Amino acid sequence: MSTLFVFDAPYSGAFQTLSDPPLQPDEVRIQTLYSGISAGTELTYWRGTNPYLTRRWDADRRLFVDSAEPSFSYPVLNLGYEEVGQVVEVGAAVSDIPVGAHLFGTWGHRTHHVAKVDYARPRLMPAGLDPLCGIFSHLGAIALNGVHDAAIRLGDTVAIFGLGALGQIVALMAKRSGAKVIAVDLLDSRLEMAQRLGADVVLNAGQGSAAEAIKDLTGGLGADVCIEVSGSTIALNEAIRAAAYSARVVAMGFFQGEAKGLTLGAEFHHNRINLVCSQISGVSPELSYRWTKLRLWQSAIRLQADGVLDLRALITHRAPFADAESMYRLIDERPNEVLLAVLEFGGV
Repeated sequence: MSTLFVFDAPYSGAFQTLSDPPLQPDEVRIQTLYSGISAGTELTYWRGTNPYLTRRWDADRRLFVDSAEPSFSYPVLNLGYEEVGQVVEVGAAVSDIPVGAHLFGTWGHRTHHVAKVDYARPRLMPAGLDPLCGIFSHLGAIALNGVHDAAIRLGDTVAIFGLGALGQIVALMAKRSGAKVIAVDLLDSRLEMAQRLGADVVLNAGQGSAAEAIKDLTGGLGADVCIEVSGSTIALNEAIRAAAYSARVVAMGFFQGEAKGLTLGAEFHHNRINLVCSQISGVSPELSYRWTKLRLWQSAIRLQADGVLDLRALITHRAPFADAESMYRLIDERPNEVLLAVLEFGGV
């Protein structure tokens, strides 16, 4: 039997028990070891603010439309997109994946998962890498996608607005790309972590205008690239203000509701700012002939295996799978305390 965690209503979680299907010859059975919680997308389902819950997504036209039947309803089953597990059984036709192998992927907050061997094979964890690193496959891919969309050049000044787990990874990747990194947040604890991870300058957005400080730090020029990772339109507006003339601003946050505090008639209009959306459902168009989502996922793991990134310090909370609902409640009610939470499945 397998156990799945779902949202059965806003601000409410529940467990469902599922029968394990017989294993087909070309399949492997995975026991989950760790599953990361998304403080962005998953919290929109927890709170009931995700547009899929109130409108229907017209995939052909790529348009949300008003409908009596929205795309999703409760219970929300598709939670969890950064899992790592251990192969506990292989099908009769599987010869190249041994029992005991670790792999990363997306299969939700569940104790067990059955996958086709063609899915499992390119997601095998590198030998010797801590399995816990596997939970960064998706979050790391989102960050890497944003860095690609930012088109950072060696020597650029890059300002990161929002230093949650995703923003910390973006800042670290920007630094590894050869940029001077300015990290902006409201929380001193997150600024301190960004500094430990290599940010050149940290700015508390609650202590004066970050945009004006960035202009001063760059001799009036502004940042070559600004990346917003907080999901706050107020932060997006400040990122636009901080950008140099005709510079690029990348919006990575999942904005909820109307755009409060965004004044597009000011710096955005007068400085010809290039505003780019970065979202993991697609890669940067100019890279699409050689970069895929799978390559992004694999790269997020390889960068850890090669020692370029060590992201485990971002994990501030770990809880047993049985305490999943309590962890979501903590993230929702006291978000300043949690940078990244992981569910552990040992002994389930």
